[in-house]
Amino acid sequence: MSERKTLEERAQMTDLERLRHSCAHVMATAILRIWPDAQFAYGPPIESGFYYDFEMKHRITPDDFEKIEAEMKKISKENQKFERRVLTREEAKAMAESGRLGGLSERPDNPSRFKLDLIDKIPEGEEISCFQNGEFIDLCAGPHVGYSGKCKNVKLMSVSSSFYLGDESKGQLQRLYGTAFESKELLEEHLVRLEEAKKRDHRRLGKELQLFHIDEAVGQGLILWKPKGALVRRALQDFITAELDKQGYSQVFTPHIGKLDLYRTSGHFPYYQESQYPAIAERDVLEKLADEDASCATLINGLSDGTYEGYMLKPMNCPHHIKIFASEHRSYRDLPVRLAEFGTVYRWEQSGELGGMTRVRGFTQDDAHLFCTPDQIAKELIGCLSLVKTVLTTLGMTDYRVRVGLRDPDDSKFTGDPEKWDLAEAACREAAATLGVPFTEEAGEAAFYGPKIDFVVKDVIGRDWQLGTVQVDYVLPERFKLEYVGADNTTHRPVMIHRAPFGSLERFTGLLIEHFEGKFPTWLAPEQVRVLPISDKFLEAAEALTTQLAEAGVRVSLDDSSDKVGAKIRNARLERVPYMLVLGAKEVEEGTVSVRHRDRDDLGAKPVGEFITEIVAEIKERKL
Repeated sequence: MSERKTLEERAQMTDLERLRHSCAHVMATAILRIWPDAQFAYGPPIESGFYYDFEMKHRITPDDFEKIEAEMKKISKENQKFERRVLTREEAKAMAESGRLGGLSERPDNPSRFKLDLIDKIPEGEEISCFQNGEFIDLCAGPHVGYSGKCKNVKLMSVSSSFYLGDESKGQLQRLYGTAFESKELLEEHLVRLEEAKKRDHRRLGKELQLFHIDEAVGQGLILWKPKGALVRRALQDFITAELDKQGYSQVFTPHIGKLDLYRTSGHFPYYQESQYPAIAERDVLEKLADEDASCATLINGLSDGTYEGYMLKPMNCPHHIKIFASEHRSYRDLPVRLAEFGTVYRWEQSGELGGMTRVRGFTQDDAHLFCTPDQIAKELIGCLSLVKTVLTTLGMTDYRVRVGLRDPDDSKFTGDPEKWDLAEAACREAAATLGVPFTEEAGEAAFYGPKIDFVVKDVIGRDWQLGTVQVDYVLPERFKLEYVGADNTTHRPVMIHRAPFGSLERFTGLLIEHFEGKFPTWLAPEQVRVLPISDKFLEAAEALTTQLAEAGVRVSLDDSSDKVGAKIRNARLERVPYMLVLGAKEVEEGTVSVRHRDRDDLGAKPVGEFITEIVAEIKERKL
């Protein structure tokens, strides 16, 4: 059975989703033929394929995949028809109690307990249906393909644990994932992409290249940047800081926590309370409640409703920047005010959703907030979009699409004056049109305080990543009663623009590791050159060369190990060092270096001065 969807959502299911939904049923049929005691919960199509959650004595491992796939191929060849049948609630319950729902035949000693629970969750008056293919019948709303013969280009991918409806108290289930495509060629292309993704996995490369570390003693989703990773991060920060200086930004620094009332005013606390770390109570509040032997619920409720004061690990930088703007008397002549910060924020993500650097609980945004007059919005938006384009072009990420996120007028989370929303959305549309690339509009994708322009980048293996974002906000200036004195000598509200070209430095770096397969362009590489003396006889000359390169601003190291030069070259290539300079008798005598590149053949001998000039230019120009 699919996870519950509306009739409209089911009607809009794509042909590929229908196919994958049907493949989930074929997989369930195969499992039951091999292990008849299996109890099935639900099996929806998902973006990457499909899965089924089930309970049985046998623990499935990847060693079982071949056997299950072989049975699935048999079922496909049988070309079973997917037949739909509408049931009364009584019929559905009777079939579940007999073990027929989610089974191959009646098994009164093994009733379908998950199906009984799911039937109870279907609202009174809503149609209940099942689908049958061959001997397998399951509670299901559909839709499906016509026959199982279409379910032949299938591959089982992985198995994991899960909980029924995400509830740990309901007991642990097994979850078997698979994928399917309309043709063998499409399936094979997908599997090749997956293998390529494994090669590029930033978690593996990050460990191999000593870029970052995640330690349980520190906490899940909290990144420890190692020296080499910190060099990459610093290079990114230096790059964008230089661009910010050109556009007249002012850098600021704000604390990692703030009072709850600050986030109550902004709306972040009520709107995103579930995705934030719990509030931090003041010490005197804790002492008072301890003396009263009060419960944890009393503290939590008191912090939530404002009875007690407390603090939060900041989930956003915006309120802090707003307070900096509000700290001075402002005239229209002072605007725009552009405040930028590499600000670290904290979000509570479920442990099962964390993933290396790309989904974390603490991350640093290249954040900025611009406060401007309504007449300045268009120019400031174009400046923000130009900055995002500069970032993506410099890094070779030119395959992207633009998405304008608008409000859903029927959704209560979008607050503020509808007329101001119309103005903000119009400004985003007009700015997006200046990019010269097609853009889509998506209702419901705005932030709660304003519409946004997102850049969705396709990486070298075809995966989409939402990176840079620019947002127009009339709401927060109103909530915080921000003012400036206009040319008419009366007070006005500024408009606020939020923007972050990288988004999160952690996520962006994880993406770059995968995009470049750890082979960062020279300007971004943590180690740009490694000097390799052939033997200890040339160590002194190698040390002098290393110093010369460092003084020219090149990140360089010296391999003074006793390894043979071939091993030194191999090690440098494994560590993705862009350039290796081999130094022997001939090179020392002639004042040259033998240059090797990690991806190209021997580049031959070059005078030391010439090589230094070339690499300094390559770094300065941020060549790819």
